[in-house]
Amino acid sequence: MKTLNGHKVTWREATQPVGSALRIAPAFVATTTDAALGVQTAVTARYVRDEGRYVIKGVTNTATRDDVELNYPTVAKVGMQAIVQAAAPRCIFLTLEDESDPKAKWLSVDQLTTAAGRILPPMVATEVVKRGGGEARMEVVELLYGSAALAGLPPAKLLQHELGIPHRTASQWIIDARKAGRLEGMNYNAGRPAGG
Repeated sequence: MKTLNGHKVTWREATQPVGSALRIAPAFVATTTDAALGVQTAVTARYVRDEGRYVIKGVTNTATRDDVELNYPTVAKVGMQAIVQAAAPRCIFLTLEDESDPKAKWLSVDQLTTAAGRILPPMVATEVVKRGGGEARMEVVELLYGSAALAGLPPAKLLQHELGIPHRTASQWIIDARKAGRLEGMNYNAGRPAGG
């Protein structure tokens, strides 16, 4: 994960506020190599506020072996959207402290994700579901919605998975968070093509 200037993406590059508590890097370049395909791919993505997510703005493919030709059948196998989806959690940051404090520690969503692939510890998820509405629930919905929507993934599914709640409940909590102004600058359109 690099900035457009070639620097490593850290919390310092997260200059774009979204929602009420998240900060994101406005753009990034994610590079990955598919050894089986023999192709290295660098995807440039930028946050587009009107879309409410990272949008692919450039792709560079390079053959890593002499027996690989970069033709349409080869390049069509490169999962550009999957690269963005894997990279975005490294570009979304939040702090659990007072964000106006210059010493506040900022963490990426990727740093929060556990070995089991979960963002929230099970105890936190249980408390958020059990305690009813409130600030903690709004913060969790914002974090989970932002993590998914900015990467182009379905937010309701992530809420269902992380919190163990039905789709209907996840959808209602998203509606509540949007009404509370927590999801500003983040959007997910279910009908959008997967590659677009």
